[in-house]
Amino acid sequence: MNARARELLEQAKALPADERAEIADGLLATLPDDEVEAAWAAEIERRAREAHDGLSVSRPLDEHVRELQARFKK
Repeated sequence: MNARARELLEQAKALPADERAEIADGLLATLPDDEVEAAWAAEIERRAREAHDGLSVSRPLDEHVRELQARFKK
C-alpha cells in the first residue's frame, strides 16, 4: 500500500461505522467478482488461522446483538 492509500485508510478509519461500511461496500462494488471472492477467501483464512491459534476472542451472539443495538439506537 502506498502512502496515499495509507493516508486515505487512516482518514476512513476516523469516520463513523455506518460511513465506513458505506465506503467499504462502495469499494468492493468496484472490484471484479473474482477479486472480491479472493479477498473474502483470504479474510476467512486469516480469521480461521487466528481462531485456531487462539488469537481471537469469541462471544455469544446475543452479546453482539445487544452491543450493536445499543450502538445504533437512535
